[in-house]
Amino acid sequence: MKSLNIPKGVQRVLFRTLNTYRRLMWQKQFDTSYVGFMRDGAQWLKDNSDIKLVGIDYLSAAAFVDSVATHRVFFESRDIILVEGLKLDDVEAGIYSVHCLPLRLLGAKGSPIICILIK
Repeated sequence: MKSLNIPKGVQRVLFRTLNTYRRLMWQKQFDTSYVGFMRDGAQWLKDNSDIKLVGIDYLSAAAFVDSVATHRVFFESRDIILVEGLKLDDVEAGIYSVHCLPLRLLGAKGSPIICILIK
């Protein structure tokens, strides 16, 4: 994670991974070989960055083999919002303003959203 050189002050980051190149978000079957965070990567983000929102290009931010431990790190921090299931096929690397627009669902702990990127 350190090699990503995420500048101090950056609060939102979207990860376009091999999931996008493998077009996993377009497949009908769940693929357990997707790219996701391991517990130590989530812990590093929590401890060494100002990140408040992490977006990733598959249905889970956590790697399948380390799902529970990784989600615990993100959820226990209560400071990092996860945005999963992003389709980033046509998004080039760069600096964007990210706006996530949730549906208001009474009594829900989560919600489907639409993310808008503005260059």
